[in-house]
Amino acid sequence: MSTVDYRKVSRAGRWLDVRHRRLGMWAYALNRITGIGLVVYLYLHLGILSLLLRGQAAWDSFVSVARSPYVLALDVVLLAGILIHGLNGLRIALTGFGIGVGAQKALFTTLMIVSAIALWVGALKIFRV
Repeated sequence: MSTVDYRKVSRAGRWLDVRHRRLGMWAYALNRITGIGLVVYLYLHLGILSLLLRGQAAWDSFVSVARSPYVLALDVVLLAGILIHGLNGLRIALTGFGIGVGAQKALFTTLMIVSAIALWVGALKIFRV
């Protein structure tokens, strides 16, 4: 097995090397990725709301597409992003106030388990529409 000479690897390349990452780095990356995804969703949401300006026929055609299983699956992905970003942000806020600083790994794991359970319940409710 060869080793990586970090002097030759670019800075971005080192960030993408996932072999020696700990849980804190994964929490950081997950928070950033979900944050970017939520900002992209916000712009898409505002664009879709502009369909209301075109009248009821355009909106009704969108609603018929929005009830398809593929779009509902994207709603589950959105819910996952909201839960992960929100609960990880709660962990960051708590540790910022000095609560749970020594147990960040346990706090992150617990909140991600809560997120997974809430996502499961939410997915069941989304697909029972």
